[in-house]
Amino acid sequence: MVNFSFTEEQEYFRKMLSDFAREELLPNYMKWDREGITPRHLWKKLGELGVNGLRIPEEYGGSGADCVTTGIAAEEIGRGDFNLTYAVMLNALIGEIINNHAKEELKQEWLPKIASGEKIVGIAITEPSAGTDAGGIKTTAVHKDGVYVLNGEKSGISVATVGDAFLTFAKTNPELGNRGISAFIIPADLPGVECKAYEDMGNIPIGRGSIYLNDVEVPEEYLIGMENKGFSQVMNGFDLSRLLIGLQCVGAATQSLDETIEHVKMRHSFGKPLATYQGVSFPIVTHFTQLELIKWQAYRGLWLRDQGLNHSKESASVKWLGPKYSAEAIHECLLLNGHYAYTKEMPHEQRLRDVIGLEIGDGTAQANQMVIAKDIIGKEFRSY
Repeated sequence: MVNFSFTEEQEYFRKMLSDFAREELLPNYMKWDREGITPRHLWKKLGELGVNGLRIPEEYGGSGADCVTTGIAAEEIGRGDFNLTYAVMLNALIGEIINNHAKEELKQEWLPKIASGEKIVGIAITEPSAGTDAGGIKTTAVHKDGVYVLNGEKSGISVATVGDAFLTFAKTNPELGNRGISAFIIPADLPGVECKAYEDMGNIPIGRGSIYLNDVEVPEEYLIGMENKGFSQVMNGFDLSRLLIGLQCVGAATQSLDETIEHVKMRHSFGKPLATYQGVSFPIVTHFTQLELIKWQAYRGLWLRDQGLNHSKESASVKWLGPKYSAEAIHECLLLNGHYAYTKEMPHEQRLRDVIGLEIGDGTAQANQMVIAKDIIGKEFRSY
């Protein structure tokens, strides 16, 4: 029999995070954007709450939680501070990769620090000429005298300017294409690592930017998994991060929708509350329905992942439509709140800027549609 309810433990966790997001995150959401600050103290606070280490085993300081529980965290933190949800999404993806593929020494060195919030770690795949086509990266890693020497440029990297290390992908055998890619943990303070910030439209506290690798020497033990197997490691992880991104966006949009519902109940026009006009209530209903569809498709995908079942098309559909529907909902909320919402005194404009960024990151709409087409039509008919 189908059961869509959370467990008692999950519901307790959801309520705890809901209260935390409303009381401690939401009041300062706009502050970090205006000041251009990454609130590292809140990453540590999330570590204390067990959020950073949800996909990290208990023996390394994490919670060892399932994917559905991780999704709850993405949704609830997203309601309070969209940008802090990167502590859920990034850490889940990176935590899984390190735990599943890294040597024991690397696990012991990095996983507890990620789980506690002491260290912020980014993932560096995208390059100026390789975004959706991750297999087209040009960064190289040459094995020489007991180290790997990395050269290349990574672009559009979240936490580039604030990260303590980066899970970096480079070609160890360029002739093999995506079958010649390896993964490394690269501390940001290694000689030859240079990070430069972007002046982004949104996601300001994330510190997005470019990472330049100039003859960076990395010890052999910093190789994650087997040489030339990095591409397959990360592609499986994207199925998780895409589902979390969908819930992150839905959380932000739902918060805007809730705030707008209260506004249209209180605001009067022509002697009646705005909520009594179908031109106001029907758009709200439309966006609520679309967000609910994405939300439950995301949780279904996370449940499938917990069961060890294929969930690529579910993940791709959530990543495709989650940011799109969320941006549309927030835009409508901005309009329904009137001219005051066009100022920076209300959070709708920032949520809109922040969510739009994830219409690009972790796969564009077109890339995710290709994933779905390959799944439901067949690999032999995949589009280009």
